[in-house]
Amino acid sequence: MKAFELQEKTKDELKDLLAGLQKELFNLRVRRIARELPNPLRLRTIRRDIARIKTYLREEELGKRKLMDAKKTAPKAKPQKKGDDRAKK
Repeated sequence: MKAFELQEKTKDELKDLLAGLQKELFNLRVRRIARELPNPLRLRTIRRDIARIKTYLREEELGKRKLMDAKKTAPKAKPQKKGDDRAKK
């Protein structure tokens, strides 16, 4: 999960995502002990995603980052004008 994907989520969504990742990490650790882990690198990515989410939540507590409210939605992208998709030279 990339950082820009987390910026679009609300605080409640981040907490739900964190809980799901922690459960998945637990299940993967159990499977690792049983030697049934198909992709061992998945453990690393989940640990890093958990750390990234916790960092976002902590920054919000300290006031360094403002997360989206549940009522607000992500800002809409501006419509492209015709001909803007051409490469500039």
